[in-house]
Amino acid sequence: MSTERERRWRLVLGGAADESLGKAAAGQDAAMDAAMAALYDGDAAGEGSSGKRSAGLGSSAPKVARWLGDIREYFPSTVVQVMQSDAIERLDLTRLLLEPEMLAAVEPDVNLVGTLLSLNRVMPDATKEAAREVVRTVVEQLERRITQQTLSAVSGALNRAARITRPRHTDIDWDRTIRANLKHYQAEHRTVIPERLIGYGRRTTAVQRDVVLCVDQSGSMAASVVFSGVFAAVLASMRSLSTSLVVFDTSVVDLTSLLSDPVEVLFGTQLGGGTDINRAITYSQQLITRPRDSVFVLISDLYEGGVREEMLRRVAEMKAAGVQVVVLLALSDEGAPSYDHENAAALAALGVPAFACTPDVFPDLMAAAIERRDLMAFAASE
Repeated sequence: MSTERERRWRLVLGGAADESLGKAAAGQDAAMDAAMAALYDGDAAGEGSSGKRSAGLGSSAPKVARWLGDIREYFPSTVVQVMQSDAIERLDLTRLLLEPEMLAAVEPDVNLVGTLLSLNRVMPDATKEAAREVVRTVVEQLERRITQQTLSAVSGALNRAARITRPRHTDIDWDRTIRANLKHYQAEHRTVIPERLIGYGRRTTAVQRDVVLCVDQSGSMAASVVFSGVFAAVLASMRSLSTSLVVFDTSVVDLTSLLSDPVEVLFGTQLGGGTDINRAITYSQQLITRPRDSVFVLISDLYEGGVREEMLRRVAEMKAAGVQVVVLLALSDEGAPSYDHENAAALAALGVPAFACTPDVFPDLMAAAIERRDLMAFAASE
């Protein structure tokens, strides 16, 4: 076996492989091995179950902070995020995240932000500013990732939706008009007879669409809440849209007034608790004053703690009034979560597909909704 393969197997198998491989890890490999052993070789209390690789992390904040620094030194950021998530789950480090020195050592990511938001109401004052810096870092990363794509996709959709079919001569979009009338080509005259004219929509500063994002803030939806908050802030920056953000569990909170600062939006949420989708939709309906120019996006795993029949009736009402209704089981990179299949099927029967959506696809979904395209077809294509 090659030296490099031996090294890799040693790191995978841990100290139990020392005798079989004939040597122990040394140098940086030993440090990497110790970092992994502290997390994966002990039980949830940090006590080892076998031999010398059982250091554990216990409940010492300084020890955990040093460990977090070590893994950031030895592993790439994608691996660090996985190990941090495993540490929070396996070693019950949630309480320790309330301490400033811990927050200074962690690698910021969406899942960590979700954990911090769930602790928001019990977080000591001394920790809150450190937590805000972690959240701010992640928000800035997400804004760099999604802003340009969202503005481009939504602006293009608004421009296309504004095209007119009885344009003045100077407003005719000749390229689209010719393409739309190619079937009327007259060979003998070597020309196209345009039966339908397509014109450019006139530039306007008026609001063209109303968008209501209604987001389930139960604990399982943490990543979706983070992405939704940032997307809502980006959409709110567009003059052609009137964007509202509503979050809910068993109560409903309107965060629209905070959309100029997505960090404040996220700290305005309160992850955890039950779910009353019907109450949230009831509130959201009050925000919709121009049904045919409105897009309603419900982001929820659809586990309804309220009145299910009333919830479905309200969705049907909105759709019948002309609202473009979108239901997302998740808005995250993690795929579809556990969700209520019966409610999802009932919504599909109303012509409202329920599906998970990644942040990279969400701008195209919003563009499709603004143009009033067939969302069932869109969902099937994803």
